[in-house]
Amino acid sequence: MTSLDKPTEGTDQSPPDGTGDARAVTEAALFDAFGGVRGMVETVVPGLLFVAIFTVNKDLHVSAIAALIVSLVLVVVRLAMKDTVKHAFSGVFGVAFGVVFAMFTGNAKDFYLPGMLYTLGLAVAYIVTTLAGVPLIGLILGPVFKENLSWRTRNPGRKKAYAKASWAWGLILLAKCAILFPLYWWSDTTKLGWVLVALKIPPFLLAVWLTWIFLAKAPAPIDVFAEMEAEEKAEQERKAALATESGESTGGRHRREA
Repeated sequence: MTSLDKPTEGTDQSPPDGTGDARAVTEAALFDAFGGVRGMVETVVPGLLFVAIFTVNKDLHVSAIAALIVSLVLVVVRLAMKDTVKHAFSGVFGVAFGVVFAMFTGNAKDFYLPGMLYTLGLAVAYIVTTLAGVPLIGLILGPVFKENLSWRTRNPGRKKAYAKASWAWGLILLAKCAILFPLYWWSDTTKLGWVLVALKIPPFLLAVWLTWIFLAKAPAPIDVFAEMEAEEKAEQERKAALATESGESTGGRHRREA
């Protein structure tokens, strides 16, 4: 999925039915929603630094503080470049929770526990919302595609695609948890840390790729923002026409009276 890094614009290779354009829009939307390559780097680096330092010196405090500092640096860089900071900030909060938890318990493995619990909770959320008929991935991507919740009642094919994608995310994250939690209980901090770092990106890429596959084959999103703008424009034109008719009627009456 190399086009995620640089979405193609205006190529002559797009099919005449617009399928290529729909896929390009889907790729760009996924790229924006999940942070792209930079977002993945910002997710991996703090944990990688923590386990690398801890592997060398076994010092919880130094490892935790270094991870927190690099997370803050990533946010500062985003701010300096006037770029979106939502992914970097989420990384800071995740690292901060891990640092506080590990410092409180004195167990270095607890640095990873908040993130693992978040992953488990997210997996359950994907599955439960899909069973409830409101798949979480649709709630996340609906505003990105400017369709909001129109897919729930007006676009059944797209709702089905969102359900498939949410199942994929939920099951992939559950599989990840099935690997990590036994390591948390029975393995040491270093082994857990390296496995967790190794599992940061591949499951994510798999879930994003499956989401792209499902949505690329789904019907196009309904642009509710464009519909609202069209309705407002039509209403303005209707009022203008009524005002014109009213003015002409009044003018005609005055001429007859004269």
